[in-house]
Amino acid sequence: MTAHPDDYMCDCHWGSAEELAQLKVPDIELEPDLLRRTWWGSSWSYPADVLRRILPQFASGLVSGVVEPMFDMGQPGLVFRRGNWQEWPTEQAAAIWELLHAWWAHALTDPEPVVPTYEVLAFCTEASSTLTPWLDIWATSTYPLADRRLAETATHWEWDLLSDVLPWHTYYDEAEKAAELSAWLVRHAPDRLRRCGVPEKRVFRIGLLALSGRERWDHPYWSREDAED
Repeated sequence: MTAHPDDYMCDCHWGSAEELAQLKVPDIELEPDLLRRTWWGSSWSYPADVLRRILPQFASGLVSGVVEPMFDMGQPGLVFRRGNWQEWPTEQAAAIWELLHAWWAHALTDPEPVVPTYEVLAFCTEASSTLTPWLDIWATSTYPLADRRLAETATHWEWDLLSDVLPWHTYYDEAEKAAELSAWLVRHAPDRLRRCGVPEKRVFRIGLLALSGRERWDHPYWSREDAED
């Protein structure tokens, strides 16, 4: 696949005409910096064509940890969303679904994942425009390794969620995603965290996500001083 023949990016900020020409020829591996500038670019006129052009190399770099976002893995997920891949021909869209589901399964089962599970969740959510199916899979993945990944995720995102902030980069439905993630953690996380030996104060702080406003902020466990207890 290639970028659209008429697509254009400013050569004084994005890159050279020669680099742009590489995107309009199939099967040429891009230099890492050119790949980065291509997927970072948010003003392509034909983003679906650009995504198709870079997809094999981009996907490989994502799952191997080579792709480094400016913020977090929600950022490359948004590249997929802008590519509107769910409207692609059936076989192509199915391939993207297969990628997302395979990577999410791997993130929950790999003893030493290259990309943290919480980053893969952010990517899959933004790429698919929904958080629900990934949380549904995690809810039924109750083996010890998936529990440990949940403990790591809850610890990493705890304070963002307690501040009602979605813990990754998005342009879409931020408050709704944060509320869904918080409600899911309140329902599913406490028992699983206890099985992993997470301190009770930390487990209780996850429960504080069920509260709002002064009820949450005035609670004695609403304190970073207890974060490592």
